[in-house]
Amino acid sequence: MDIRPVEGDGRNLGGMDFFWLWAGVAISLAEIWAGGFLAPMGFWLALIAIIVGHVIGNTLMALGGVIGSDHGIPAMVSVRPSFGVRGSNLAAILNVVQLVCWASIMLIIGGRAGAMLGEPMGGVLASHRFWIVSIGAGTLAWALFTGRAIWKILQAVAVIGLLAVISILTFETYQSFVSSPGATESPSSPMSFMAGLDLVIAMPISWMPLVADYSRFARRGAGAFWSTWWGYFIVSSWMFVIGLMATLVTGTAEPHIQMLQLMGALGLAVPALLMVVFSTITSDFPDLYSATCSMLNVSERISAKAFLWITGIVSILVALVFPMERYESFLYFIGAMFVPLFGIVLTDYFVIRKRQVEVDELYRSRGSYWYANGFNVIALIAWVAGFATYKAIEILEYPVGASLPSIIVSAILYYYFTLLRSRSGTA
Repeated sequence: MDIRPVEGDGRNLGGMDFFWLWAGVAISLAEIWAGGFLAPMGFWLALIAIIVGHVIGNTLMALGGVIGSDHGIPAMVSVRPSFGVRGSNLAAILNVVQLVCWASIMLIIGGRAGAMLGEPMGGVLASHRFWIVSIGAGTLAWALFTGRAIWKILQAVAVIGLLAVISILTFETYQSFVSSPGATESPSSPMSFMAGLDLVIAMPISWMPLVADYSRFARRGAGAFWSTWWGYFIVSSWMFVIGLMATLVTGTAEPHIQMLQLMGALGLAVPALLMVVFSTITSDFPDLYSATCSMLNVSERISAKAFLWITGIVSILVALVFPMERYESFLYFIGAMFVPLFGIVLTDYFVIRKRQVEVDELYRSRGSYWYANGFNVIALIAWVAGFATYKAIEILEYPVGASLPSIIVSAILYYYFTLLRSRSGTA
């Protein structure tokens, strides 16, 4: 575990490895819950938002992985050409914060679900704290074995088993949905299409600051791109839809809990509990691993294994106190921070540099990507402008959505001022 370019035998992940990785990430109670947020849109409009939002978000996410597979570099190092060697540390620190929060949110959701399923047995199994600590420990162990031969086998087996359980859950939810009168009728207090689209885009975008941490191990770039795209698109869209259907049928604010209760009533409490544990682990371990990679971007003197342990323990502690009523706001915050940031990164890499990077210079002080004392001021200005655009649209509730305008503003500003600097010949 380090941030140096991966070469030769280190490129040991094939297309199916990436498919199972990102399918496993998408099998998440958090994604089911997020799908329920779209219920005020009504079924058909929400379904369109789910598909369109995932097409947009997935494409951006997978493109972020291309930088990693092209040059064998992790996500935060891929930020250095546009933001500067030191400037990338701002993104790295923010990424550590959001990843710890994500890990904690996953543990809270898994802990509550485990406690609900363990309630009939009573005792410690009915305690959400027990499940938070237990699942958190399993997640840490999973992250410690990331990339090893046994890990690849376990990841594939776990995801296949989870997909089987999810299929049963989907069937039962669909049966309830089609037999429920008025489930597809328009709601009395609708959500705008663009607001729902922003929420959907935020989910794959939340993985964008870490996708290159895994694509750098790809044997083939094209295989990594498409397997990442399809693995996450298929399963994440699926999770959103069943969460949407469950909320429309029951009106509950926590559709994943309702669905697990249904499985318990059908005598499937054990498969449901296994799904809670392993879906949380397979979707949570990238947070711990990539938080460590991000911190190594700040300083390579840090012990990677020690920081991984710290991240795992902190995520458990935060999970015991995090206010889950802020979950939806957290999703929008992720969009506001990382949509414009990676709009700049992708514009720099694909449009300005034409996928050409001097890899050795990425690790040098006062080299090609040092700019002004390690910071590219143009990128910082464009990032702030994109963030401000996102938040202004969100606060003023303009019916245009915030994701696309913010990425366009940041990308255009970055491209225009970079062009002006190039013509003027300044650093």
